Amino acid sequence: MRRDCTGPTRRHARAAAVIDTRAPGAPGLRQKGVVCMDSVADLGGATGWGKVSPPPPQDQDPPFHDAWEGRAFALTLLAMGRVSGQNLDAFRYALGRLDSKSYFDDDYYGRWLNASELMLVESGIIAPGAVDARARANAGESVEQPADPEPNKPDYAPTAAGSLRQVEEAPRFAVGDAVTVVTDVESDANKLPAYVRGHRGVVEAIQPAHVFPETHARFLGENAQHVYSVRFTSTELYGSDAEPFELTIELFDNYLQDKENAA
Repeated sequence: MRRDCTGPTRRHARAAAVIDTRAPGAPGLRQKGVVCMDSVADLGGATGWGKVSPPPPQDQDPPFHDAWEGRAFALTLLAMGRVSGQNLDAFRYALGRLDSKSYFDDDYYGRWLNASELMLVESGIIAPGAVDARARANAGESVEQPADPEPNKPDYAPTAAGSLRQVEEAPRFAVGDAVTVVTDVESDANKLPAYVRGHRGVVEAIQPAHVFPETHARFLGENAQHVYSVRFTSTELYGSDAEPFELTIELFDNYLQDKENAA
């Protein structure tokens, strides 16, 4: 199943790239070909989704509304680290690579299960289609079970616990500096919302250095870097007709242009 990058609900053009997948056939795993450079979850600024109608708050809202959601939560934690050998950023990357049906139609914890299956397939723990075949067999169908694959866990070990790191280099920007966000992204693991790309804001705070999810999710290194809280005006992001408000977003150093190129 491959996510459609060209649907009418997107307000911005999507970049594209060609990737090879290690294990085609998992839920939402895109086959070799043109794919999106943005996550299916990058909905900021998107149109066509209708009115947002959050449920009324409850004084004692349970953490899980059905028993299967608690099991899905536990299975994801187990699959993410101990079983697949992947990490939290890789899990978020797997979520972002699901196709629209696997992401939206199965609700919150359903997409967690779909992303967990994707990680397990990519790490060679289960074969593509194995979960579907087992479910059909449990329902009484005569289904051939795929053979177990050769495990292919990432050769990875974090340099420290958690995601915060120490960075020797001083921050490139100071509080109060005007900054411009880059317009191009290098992979579909990026954490740069489309609606701020190319726009100018002001650094409001410098946050602790953090591993860079874009490389960490793909096991290309932690690439720890400074993180900035950048404030944008509504008119900068949405035009002169926007209602007045300010928005602050945390941006990694890689997502900000050099000062000499930001004018």
